[in-house]
Amino acid sequence: MSGQSLTDRITAAQHSVTGSAVAKAVCKASTHEMMGPKQKHLDYLIHCTNELNMSIPQLADTLLERTANSSWVVVFKALITTHHLMMYGNERFMQYLASRNSLFNLSNFLDKSVIQGYDMSTFIRRYSRYLNEKALSYRLVAVDFTKMKRGPDGVMRTMGTDKLLKTLPVIQNQLDVLLDFDAHPNELTNGVISSAFMHLFKDSIRLFAAYNEGIINLLEKYFDMKKNQCKEGLESYKKFLGRMAKLSEFLKVAEAPSSLFEALEQHVASLEGRRTKELLVAYRANNLSSAVSTLTNTGKAFSQVVEKQKKQTLDEDQARLQALKEKRLKEIPVIPNSASAAESPRILAGKNIAASPAADLFAPVMPPPTR
Repeated sequence: MSGQSLTDRITAAQHSVTGSAVAKAVCKASTHEMMGPKQKHLDYLIHCTNELNMSIPQLADTLLERTANSSWVVVFKALITTHHLMMYGNERFMQYLASRNSLFNLSNFLDKSVIQGYDMSTFIRRYSRYLNEKALSYRLVAVDFTKMKRGPDGVMRTMGTDKLLKTLPVIQNQLDVLLDFDAHPNELTNGVISSAFMHLFKDSIRLFAAYNEGIINLLEKYFDMKKNQCKEGLESYKKFLGRMAKLSEFLKVAEAPSSLFEALEQHVASLEGRRTKELLVAYRANNLSSAVSTLTNTGKAFSQVVEKQKKQTLDEDQARLQALKEKRLKEIPVIPNSASAAESPRILAGKNIAASPAADLFAPVMPPPTR
């Protein structure tokens, strides 16, 4: 499966004939090549999502059609391309996916044509389920948790109690499905699944950063909540501890203080009349401040990882721009000053034209001198 297959070339040629540049780019991004989608095709599709005259439904439908292919490579790469556009494309793309009644129906997908297809089909089913859950989360709360504003004045830190208690389970469900991908290092055996895993890794960092800030907000509000709200908050914190333990294997981050769980539990007990108020105050003083401090530090650690990723992306874009600039300068010949302007191109073609310093195509255009 090295290189584009004959089917890939024929399909791309058909789209070239029909003039569908978007369909051709989708096809190129999801070829049979055993590697992740090429960045140039992903960049083009991202650009398309920002064009006002671009039909987002048409783009989404084209991607969905590629997932109907029988090859696990094509299907996996179509899912990765979709995920990439959900992460970096215009929000209109995510809004459209969230508005659909159904997205990917790959729960029974299985590629029996090659031995590797059995293992990869398992990850395709898990990956498609996560993308479905990501779109569902957006439909429920009208925001992408991986893109929301973070920090002391961020969305999750300033959210009201009622909305917070409704939002935390949505984040929890999305994170659960992400962690269900459950790929181990020895299973990342090719460029396709490695690309999918990196997209999930980036999502997990940003998703958990939002989750972490929601829990900090919950803890700050906890002792002022009503009894029913406290019960809901306690359940959310129980689940948070479980996910921290599981996610620490994936991200290698500090675990949340489990000692706080007892403080929250005792608060619920006190509301039900089984504990004294003095015991509650003692737990609050000993555990709450240290817990919030620990979670805040964890949030800062996630923010540092996110910022590092942003810097790496900018550096890569700058390197690609510089490479393109150098390539264009090498491709353009320059006529020496000694050549007469009256000489025809046919005459010049027979001469050895010496290369002179090329003009910088990326420099601002200067007006011609006035005589």
